[in-house]
Amino acid sequence: MSFSHEDVQRLLQLLDSSHFDELHLEADGIKLSLRRGGAVSSPAPTAPTAPVAAPMASASAPVAAPQVSGDTSLLEVRAPMLGTFYGAPKPGAAPFVAVGGRVNGDTAVGIIEVMKLMNSISARVEGVVVEVLARDGDLVEFDQVLMRVRPA
Repeated sequence: MSFSHEDVQRLLQLLDSSHFDELHLEADGIKLSLRRGGAVSSPAPTAPTAPVAAPMASASAPVAAPQVSGDTSLLEVRAPMLGTFYGAPKPGAAPFVAVGGRVNGDTAVGIIEVMKLMNSISARVEGVVVEVLARDGDLVEFDQVLMRVRPA
């Protein structure tokens, strides 16, 4: 595995848009350390290690519970992780949900990409979508509001 210039730029964008000050990443003999407002070290070889599978979000993974917005009748669907949000399964496809669409706890409302891993995001609430805040390609933070739903 190697990090291209584009990979490092993407990691820098993710770090810059997050509330974290540092990122340390080790994979397949490559070590990368990024620090906000400080020195950035370039990829350097380390002792070979056994490949470690990246964790993927699952139904049993801890996820932020939906929060009530300023309008107490609406529920907020929030991002369970930091990454790039996609509202459709592929470019040019119909979105997972749109304003006026009904969702339930298991309805897929989007995908968040983290380090080239696609993680399906479910609504975790039941009702009608009244506002979609996240757009395709938006960098979203952990717990950022993605959409608002009127409970059914």
